Amino acid sequence: GIIAILLAILLPALGKARAHARSALSMTNQRDIAQAVTLYATESKDRYPQSVATIGMGNYWNWQEPMVLIGPMARSPRLHRSMSAYLGRYIRDASVMSCPNAPAQFKYLQDSWHAGDFWNNQESPSVVDQLSGAYCFYWNYIGFLDEREEPFRGPRTLCGGPEQSDLLVSDYFGFDHWQNPGSYGSCEKFEKADMIPETWISSSYWSRSNRNVNVNLTDLTIQLHAVYIDGHVGTYSASDVTVMKVSKTADGSVPYEPGIGPGDIYLPRNSL
Repeated sequence: GIIAILLAILLPALGKARAHARSALSMTNQRDIAQAVTLYATESKDRYPQSVATIGMGNYWNWQEPMVLIGPMARSPRLHRSMSAYLGRYIRDASVMSCPNAPAQFKYLQDSWHAGDFWNNQESPSVVDQLSGAYCFYWNYIGFLDEREEPFRGPRTLCGGPEQSDLLVSDYFGFDHWQNPGSYGSCEKFEKADMIPETWISSSYWSRSNRNVNVNLTDLTIQLHAVYIDGHVGTYSASDVTVMKVSKTADGSVPYEPGIGPGDIYLPRNSL
């Protein structure tokens, strides 16, 4: 009986301790990614890598969700379709690229990181595969903003600039993703969220449907993390975000229609 009482007291505390440890690890991961792209930039005339979150070639391409780790193709022969082709020399352990609070790490994450531009998932019918993770990557990324005339522009250089955000990486937090339309989703677990399993092109994440009960952003208790070009990692909540939509055009001027594509991506409001 005494043991049962002690367990009842200790287990909730242990659960909180594990949650804090995973949160600390996620912040460390994001800081490590920021250091890697900074090292890349210092060796590349202060310019960050090109975003791999695109599809198409030449003058005919559009954006994909900012969670992309390996795109379906490179925009030109001079560019890479995989993030590891740019950052592999700075990040050896691919688990750094995965949120520890996500339901599970993509089972071929390390294999795909090593394969880079040549990644091909043997379980899929596709000849050349892509992959989306559980973090959002914003360097050299452009997205559509409802509330502003100008699009969101991720940082392009170490120096930043008035027309560029200083946001490098954030947890995935969004709405109406193609894997679970009409639902909120995040790599961070929140109330009444269920696991959305990985596919052969995407990692797993947590999701809560908005169909039966109308849930507002302010109803979601969730702690999110983001890292900026100066290397600091900040925290924010569901009430501290603004909506970015993935653009069907390279200039960020035309968003995907509701119910199609990656849905809304929630940015920390201070990143604008």
